[in-house]
Amino acid sequence: MPCSVPRRLAWGTVSSSTAASGSTAASGLSPLADAAMMSLCAREPHVPADRLVAEMVPPPRFDSVRFATYIPDPNQPSQTEAVRVLEGFAAGIGGTPAGGNARRGLFGFGRAKAAKTPAGPRGVYLDGGYGVGKTHLLASLWHAAPADPSRKAFGTFVELTNLVGALGFQKTVQTLSGHSLLCIDEFELDDPGDTVLVSTLLGKLVEAGVALAATSNTLPGKLGEGRFAAADFLREIQGLSAHFRALRIDGEDYRHRGLPEAPAPFSDEQVAGAAHVTEGASLDDFPHLLDHLAKVHPSRYGALTDGLRAVCLTGVRPVPDQSTALRLVVLADRLYDREVPVLASGLPFDQLFSEEMLNGGYRKKYFRAISRLTALARDAKGLVPAE
Repeated sequence: MPCSVPRRLAWGTVSSSTAASGSTAASGLSPLADAAMMSLCAREPHVPADRLVAEMVPPPRFDSVRFATYIPDPNQPSQTEAVRVLEGFAAGIGGTPAGGNARRGLFGFGRAKAAKTPAGPRGVYLDGGYGVGKTHLLASLWHAAPADPSRKAFGTFVELTNLVGALGFQKTVQTLSGHSLLCIDEFELDDPGDTVLVSTLLGKLVEAGVALAATSNTLPGKLGEGRFAAADFLREIQGLSAHFRALRIDGEDYRHRGLPEAPAPFSDEQVAGAAHVTEGASLDDFPHLLDHLAKVHPSRYGALTDGLRAVCLTGVRPVPDQSTALRLVVLADRLYDREVPVLASGLPFDQLFSEEMLNGGYRKKYFRAISRLTALARDAKGLVPAE
């Protein structure tokens, strides 16, 4: 009987009382909100480190995706080919790592030494631009791999580095070495230190026989330059390149395929009104939210959004600096993963980041955040009654 797929765990959230804050300005609420309105700024989530691995499953947005639900663009044969290759790769993943050792306990203590890794690629790298369905395919691979869900891990590059920070390098190696498959979404190439850390980790996991799969994004201006992202990826992971087969997935961003332009921002009154009549909605002043994010570790941003059905923001304006911008990128990723619509007033989301940021080293992250927040803004349009 097949095991049920684990959902993201709901972590406990400790939050200060909005009513006790003394003023809406202190709490971060929009001035139009009352004391009973939920606020992200009033939440201070605490996520137990020893449960981080249990949360490494495809996010709710990708709970039900499968290879059969991926609809290739008929004008892009590489998409159909990617599905064929990944289905074969999934079928070749055994129920235990290559060494034949099942995991014993959360951190893998007590396992016998793994056998030598078999020759040939033990990983696939999905190379392509924004919105071509790489995460859909990566999650489909996770679902299709014939192993117990407890021995398959799925997370973003940032979540993986957060795991190492929480557990330590050796415990992370011990924990993940008992897995059959590790899927890494949005592999980042813009932080040399983290790239070396993860590359070293993956080397240890390859030795243990863990199958690997990864994605990252080609920069928008580089889509016509062939295997730009694949070349960077294989170079950065250094000695691991022989273990990966690169799959190029061509196509345009599906979030813009046949869809209307992103809706214009609403007024403060419309956003606040929608928040009051939408069950499970939060309401925050955007600048106050940016300040609050600096007080919460990015590994907890998922827990920050637990139970929310919509995020309503007033006064959206350009982010003031790079550190703030990078925190907002992580929040945008977690909201997108959880399919939480975002209703906002102020400036449209494509004006969040300065030209300097969009042309700098983290531009890939900022373009992704704009694409995802725009999609969530479309989802939120129905929260405001038509006039």
